Parts: sequence; structure tokens; C-alpha cells
Amino acid sequence: MDPIQEAIAEIESREPGDKFSYQQIAKKYGVNRVTLARRHKGETEAYGIRKRSLHPQHEIELVRYIDTLNERRTPPTRAMIRRYASSLAGFEVTEQWVTRFIKRHPNHLISRYTKGMTRLRHSADSGSKYSLYFKLLHEKMEEYNVQPLHIFNMDEKGFQLGRIARSKRIFSKQLYEQKGLRQALEDGSSEWITVMA
Repeated sequence: MDPIQEAIAEIESREPGDKFSYQQIAKKYGVNRVTLARRHKGETEAYGIRKRSLHPQHEIELVRYIDTLNERRTPPTRAMIRRYASSLAGFEVTEQWVTRFIKRHPNHLISRYTKGMTRLRHSADSGSKYSLYFKLLHEKMEEYNVQPLHIFNMDEKGFQLGRIARSKRIFSKQLYEQKGLRQALEDGSSEWITVMA
């Protein structure tokens, strides 16, 4: 039998109300007094787990939720994670809690700066649409007898108004490393100025 189990068995073999010292019994069996007292009282979880803002199971659920958001191409910000965690915990968690949470899950989460990508640009970004564009381009070149040497490139630069250029997002590490997700989607409600050069 495990020494701590023997110590607990000795404590429980006493009559209710009998006085005993955890210190003496722990010394007799060579176990830690605090661990013995906790186990005897039925507190089997580690002290650190009880002091966390979220139970480890809730943290796993939060990691899954972040993965779901990443699959939808909307990786959350630190403020969003803080709000989700606060609603689960029932009280306001700190900004430092978010930092420690990300560090506790290094195999699943990664924090990176990103620029947003509009939904329209994302929906247009597909191999089939590129193929269709070049097929149509070649058809028009043949139809109007345009030689490739008569095709010129016009550079343009777009400036987005009213948006912050970069934001820090929390990515699913697996999707980020596979380069499947490097940008967050935006709703496209912004103004642009285009400069032709």
C-alpha cells in the first residue's frame, strides 16, 4: 500500500472526535503533511488548479473555440479571449491571464500580428477564378488580335481609410504553420483611395 494511503487509513481508523496531529502521522509514514491533510479532506486536485481562473477543462474548451474561430478565418484578439474567459470564469480575468493562457498552450496557440483581408478579396482568392481570368484573357487576345508585346502593366496603389494597419491575433498554431491562415477576415466596410502611377 502507498505510504500516504496507509497514513489516511490510520487517521480514518480512529474514533470520530479523537485528537490527532497531521504532522506526527506524516512524519511516521514519511509523507508531506500538507498533502496528507489535503488528501484526507478529499481535496485531490492540485493547489495550483484550484487557484486558476479557469478549470483546465474550461481552458481546453476555450482552445477548441479559438480553433473554431480560426477555421472560420476570424482569429480572435487578446481582448476577445479575455471576454470569453471572463464569461466562463464569472469574473473579470486580467490581461496577464491571457498571456499566461497562451503560454500554457504553446502547442495549440500562437500570437502574431496580422493585417486584415476583406471578405471580397478572400472570396476572389481561388485557383479556379485565376484560371478563369487567364482563359478569358487569352480568348479576348485572340478575338481582338492583341499581341502579348502590346500588353502593359499598370501599377496601382490602394489606401484604406479608417482602419488600423495591423492587429495582434491569436492563431491556431497548426493552421498558422501550414500557412492556411495568416490573415483575419474583415467585413469590407471601408473606403479606399486608388492612385494610378
